[in-house]
Amino acid sequence: MARKSRRETLTPELTPLIDVVFLLLIFFLVSSVFKKEELALLLSLPKTEQGKGDKTLKKYITIEMTGEEVAFEGEKLSLEDLQSKLSSVNAKTLINLRVDGEVKYQRLVKVLDSLQKNKLENVSLITKKESK
Repeated sequence: MARKSRRETLTPELTPLIDVVFLLLIFFLVSSVFKKEELALLLSLPKTEQGKGDKTLKKYITIEMTGEEVAFEGEKLSLEDLQSKLSSVNAKTLINLRVDGEVKYQRLVKVLDSLQKNKLENVSLITKKESK
């Protein structure tokens, strides 16, 4: 008597595969949200026709300003607190100033004065390129 061996066909389980795919999808969605630049204030930047972009890879600090608020690296501060934060910044660090178009000149001068007191002279004013 010959014994016949029956082999069951193996099929891969799809449930763990689907779980892994959904976990990867969630990971990439969440990590892409955190990749955005950390900006604390909603600004309406002034527009320029031409501008020179800085293509070098330097360490920079972003200061944002509206009519009422100032933010240093995404953290809202008062002008006095900004002065104390700037005292610990290296003099060669690039400072990016993002200033709302409606900010009064006197308020901008106070921030520029704080930068000058701390000998921070590498300052860039960030604008949005005007579309034609």
